[in-house]
Amino acid sequence: MEKLISELIRLYLLPGSPAAQALAQRGEGRACAPVDLAADGVTRAIVLPFRRAAGEDAHHWDRLCTVANALQADFALPAPAVSVASAGGYVLWLSLAVPVPLADARRFVDGLARLWPDTLPAAGDVVGAPVELPPCLDAATGRWAAFIHPGMGASFADESGLEMAPPAPGQVAFLDGLESISADRFQAALARLAPGPASVQPLIVAAPRDGGTPAGLLLKDATLDDIVRHLHARNIEPTFRFLVDQAQR
Repeated sequence: MEKLISELIRLYLLPGSPAAQALAQRGEGRACAPVDLAADGVTRAIVLPFRRAAGEDAHHWDRLCTVANALQADFALPAPAVSVASAGGYVLWLSLAVPVPLADARRFVDGLARLWPDTLPAAGDVVGAPVELPPCLDAATGRWAAFIHPGMGASFADESGLEMAPPAPGQVAFLDGLESISADRFQAALARLAPGPASVQPLIVAAPRDGGTPAGLLLKDATLDDIVRHLHARNIEPTFRFLVDQAQR
């Protein structure tokens, strides 16, 4: 649990902030309230929810992949983390190496929303709003918010969180090795996302001719073997019954 808390603080929390203090006191297996990742008008995380619209299939996962892959391919940003929310849907987690003003974070999200209309919520609804910080148990529903392997994302399209607590070593494995967005790269992306004729247009990331997956990009259809190799590379023995169940559906 200590390693997991360390990874969450490394990536998303402001040192000494109320959120960091609350995380340090969080007991394993207990329900947890949403936390405010911002403090003193700045933040180190940009959190983008992708909720399932009424009557649609798994398009919310497709939308997440489009945005996440473009952030890496078009803006040269490091790979984000992906989580499932306890009430359903997905969340994309962008880590910032240096705290940025909330106004800049909102400009960033507004720029993304201009590129992908009807895909992302308004910046005012997500930047600075309290969020579930996985792994987190929703006391009302008994479901867990948790980080997931990006390649298994489509398997959770019809789920509302997880039925059981995700093992801490697995959560660490999904965060370990992730990088934060440097200040220079964030400012460069912010400039490209500014409204006007010079703003960037989204690119379509083509699949490689050999059928493989571009390095660093999200896997939309990973196999269970892919997940096992990912965890074994981090010296973690996968015993996640819920992942196996999802993969066999």
